[in-house]
Amino acid sequence: MPSSPFVPLDPAVARGPFDLGAIGAGLTFAESLAELAAALLAAGPAGTAVVQAPPGTGKTTLVPPLLANIGSAMKEGRDNAAAPRVVVTQPRRVAARSAARRLAALDGSRLGDRVGYTVRGERQTGPGTLIEFVTPGILLRRLLADPGLETTGVVILDEVHERGLETDLLVGLLGEVRQLRGDLTLVAMSATLDAPRFAALIGGGIGAGGEPDGGGPAPVVDCPSALYPLDVEWAPAAGARLDHRGVTRAFLDHVADTAAASHAKACASGQDLDALVFVPGAWEVSYVAARIRGRTGAEVLELHGQIGPAEQDRVVSGREPGGPARIIVSTGLAESSLTVPGVRLVIDSGLSREPRRDASRGMSGLVTVSCSRASAEQRAGRAARQGPGKVVRCYDQKTFGAAPAHQTPEIVVADLTAAALILACWGSPGGQGLALPDAPPRAAMAEAVEVLRELGAVQPDGLATDLGRTLARVPADPRLARALLDGAAAVGHRTAAEAVALVAGDQRAPGADLTRLLAGLRTGGELASRRWNEDVRRMEAIARQEKSGVVAASLAAPPAPAAAVGFVVALAFPDRVARRVSGEGPERYLLSSGTRAGLPAGSSLSGHEWLAVAEVSRAQGRDAAGTGAVIRSAAPLTADTAEAAAGQLLTDTVEARFSQGRVTARRERRLGAIVLSSTPVRPSAAEGRAAVALALEQEGLGMIGWSPAADALRRRLALLHRELGSPWPDVSDPALLARLQEWLEPELDRLAGGAATSGIDLADPLRRLLPWPEASRLGELVPERLEVPSGSWVKIDYPDVDDDGGRPVVAVKLQECFGWDQTPRLVRGRVPVLFHLLSPARRPLAVTDDLASFWSGPYAQVRAEMRGRYPRHPWPEDPWTAPATARTKGRM
Repeated sequence: MPSSPFVPLDPAVARGPFDLGAIGAGLTFAESLAELAAALLAAGPAGTAVVQAPPGTGKTTLVPPLLANIGSAMKEGRDNAAAPRVVVTQPRRVAARSAARRLAALDGSRLGDRVGYTVRGERQTGPGTLIEFVTPGILLRRLLADPGLETTGVVILDEVHERGLETDLLVGLLGEVRQLRGDLTLVAMSATLDAPRFAALIGGGIGAGGEPDGGGPAPVVDCPSALYPLDVEWAPAAGARLDHRGVTRAFLDHVADTAAASHAKACASGQDLDALVFVPGAWEVSYVAARIRGRTGAEVLELHGQIGPAEQDRVVSGREPGGPARIIVSTGLAESSLTVPGVRLVIDSGLSREPRRDASRGMSGLVTVSCSRASAEQRAGRAARQGPGKVVRCYDQKTFGAAPAHQTPEIVVADLTAAALILACWGSPGGQGLALPDAPPRAAMAEAVEVLRELGAVQPDGLATDLGRTLARVPADPRLARALLDGAAAVGHRTAAEAVALVAGDQRAPGADLTRLLAGLRTGGELASRRWNEDVRRMEAIARQEKSGVVAASLAAPPAPAAAVGFVVALAFPDRVARRVSGEGPERYLLSSGTRAGLPAGSSLSGHEWLAVAEVSRAQGRDAAGTGAVIRSAAPLTADTAEAAAGQLLTDTVEARFSQGRVTARRERRLGAIVLSSTPVRPSAAEGRAAVALALEQEGLGMIGWSPAADALRRRLALLHRELGSPWPDVSDPALLARLQEWLEPELDRLAGGAATSGIDLADPLRRLLPWPEASRLGELVPERLEVPSGSWVKIDYPDVDDDGGRPVVAVKLQECFGWDQTPRLVRGRVPVLFHLLSPARRPLAVTDDLASFWSGPYAQVRAEMRGRYPRHPWPEDPWTAPATARTKGRM
C-alpha cells in the first residue's frame, strides 16, 4: 500500500521548530495533521482533542511535534505565555525512551536537546527541550509538586485505551488543572477507545458526578487504518495454556515451535520477513526466545520492560540492510506502545498479564489471563502495516470469541492504595470531584484509605498528612515507602533502600526467593541490575533526608543480615507475615491475614519457619500445596523480627470455649491469625459466660434444648407476637440470642460454672420476657387447652415459631364435636382454630376451620365410609342434635 501524500498545514504551523514534512514522510497519520491542527487552533490556547488512530500509523511520532509547532505559533507576540513544552505520556518506560529516540532521530537532533524523556531513574532533557516523553507516574508526581504545570504548555496522554490506573488518574487531575489554566492544551490518543466518552471527559462535557456539565466535547480526529491484507491462521495447542503455576511449559514450547516453523516456512517460500511473537511476561519471553534460538538461523531478540536501552534500540530500529531475518519475542509492550519495523508475521499466545485484586484474601498482583479481542486484533495488525501479513494464533476461535471485548480498566481490579494517596495529596480524597473515566470501586477505595490511615498518611477527613506527602514522593507503593523510612534505622539506609527497590521493581524472584534475586542484582548478574542500582541510590537518598526509625525501638537487636530484607518487607506488609504450618509440608504457610498459601515447587525458601511475603496471588487452578494461593515473592524472617515488624498485630487474650457441656479456656498469643503460644488457664466467670453465649450464637438455642413446656410456651408467644406485635416479645432464635443477658443470664452462669445443659429448662427463663400487665391474659388469648362439646379439654397445638402462616390445631375425635356450629377463634377472635377431626383409631377424617359447613356437607360422606368400619361408635344421620361423646355406644 503506497503512502499517502502529505497534507499541507497552516503556514504558521509549518514554520514551527519541527519539519513536519520530513518527520511525517511515509506515515499514514500525516493525512490527519491538518484536521488536528485546525481543531486545536480554532479552540485557542487551551484546546483539547481526541486522536483515534491504529497502531503503526505514526500518531506518537507526528502529534507531539505538531503540538510543539502550534504552541510556538501561539506564543509569538506574547512574552509572558507559558513555555510551549509538550509532555507526552507513554504507559511504559521502554516505550517512552523508544519514542523519544525515534523522534530525535527523525528530527536530526541529539537526544536530550529538542526531544528528551524522563522515566524512573533516568532523564535525558535539557533547557531547550520542546518535547518530553514521560511515564504516567512521573507526570503524576510532577503534578503533586507543581499542580499548575507552569513549565508545560501541552500534555498528550498516549495509549489511553489501555486504561492504566495512572493514566485514568491523569485524565481527572488534568481536567482540574485546565480549569485553573486557560492555556494548557490536552490531547488524548489511542489505538482503540470510546472516543465520544473521552472527548466529553477532556473537553469538559462530563462533570464529577458523571452527568453533562454543559461544556462541549473535544473534537475527535480519526485516522483510517493502513492495514494491508491479513491472513489469520489458528494453531491451538494440544494441552492447556494455563495451570496453577501460570503458563504451562508445554504451551510455551508450542508457541516457540509454532513461531520457528511459521518463520522458516515463510522464508522457504521466498519471503524475507521478520516475525513478532507475543507472550505475557518477561520470564516467558526469555524461555520462548531460548527455545526458538535452537530451532532457527534467524536472529532472535527479546523485548520487555527489563532490557536495557541498547537492546531496545536494536529491536525498534529495525533490521540492518543485508542483515539476517529477525524473530522478536515480546510482551504486550509491542502491542500498541511500540512499533517494531519490518514485521510481516505475528505469532500470538493470546495471553496477557493484568493486575487483579482479591479482597477476600488480601491479595493483589499480576495474573495471566486471556487477552481481550481488541488486544488480539492490535497484535495481529502489527503484521500488516508494511505489506500483506499473517498472524498465527496459538489458540482456537472459540477461545477468541469467549475473550472479553476490551481490557478491563485497571482502576476496577487493582489495589488502589497508591492511587488513594495521590488523590489525598491532590485534595480529592477517594476521587471526589474528579471526572474520571471510571469511578473507583467503593469497597476497594475504602480498603485503600484504611491502609493509608494505618500508615499515618491521611487525616480523618481523608486529606494527606505531611508523612503522606513524603510517602507520595517515594516511587514505590505507600506501604513500601513507609517501610523504607521506618526500616532505615534498624537495618541501615542502604539495606532498606535495597529491599524496597527489590520489591518495587518488576523483577521475577527465582522460586519466589527475594534473597536470591537480591544476590544476583548486587553482583550484576541480573539483567535489571543497572536500573535496580539507580532505584537504590534514589531511595537511599530519600531515606537519609527523612525522619525514620519508628519501629526500630521495638527490636532488641538489629536483624541479622539474612533477615534484614524480610524485616523491611514485613514492615511494608505486616498482614503477609507468614509462618509454616507444621505437619502440612515444608511449603505450606499461614499468613497473619488468615490466608493459607503455598510456595512454588522447588523453592529455596521451603522449610523456613517464618517468611515475609511481598506478593501472593490466587492460584490458577489448584497449587501443589493445595492452598488455592501461591507465594510469588518472599524473604526469610526470624520470630523476633516478625513480631517487631508486625507488632501492631500482636494480641494476648484468653480464648474460652464451651464445648461438650463444659467451658475450657486457653491464653493465646497471636500475630494476627498466627498462634504464637497457647496455654490452658482457668476462665473467669465473665469469660465463661461469653463462651457460652458465643456457642449459643453459633449453634443456636437447640444446644440446650426445648422441653415440651418451654416449646409450648414459646409457640404461644410467637403467635401473639405475630398477631398483636409489641409488647408481646419476638421469640425467634435471632431475637432470643440478641437478648440472652436479659432472659437467660442465671442459666448462663450455671452453664459457665459447669452445669449440664440437660439440667436447664428454658420454660422459666422464657417467662421472664412476659410483658405485664398484658401477661395476665395469656391463658385467655392463647389457652393451652380447648373445651369441646363432649366436655373434654383438648390440647391446642400451636404453629412452629418460624411458621409465619401457621394455625393453631386441635386434633379431636369427630364424635366429641357433634352439634358444634361455631368454630372457636383465639387471640381476640383473630385466629380460627383448625380442627383435625379424627376416627376412633385417631386417624384424620377431615381438616376444617368451618364446623358448620362440615356437618352440612362432607360429614355424610364420612359417615357412609366409617359407620361400617367402626359400628360401636355413634354415626348419627343428624349430627346437629346428637349428643357429643368420647365414649362408644355400649358405654354411653
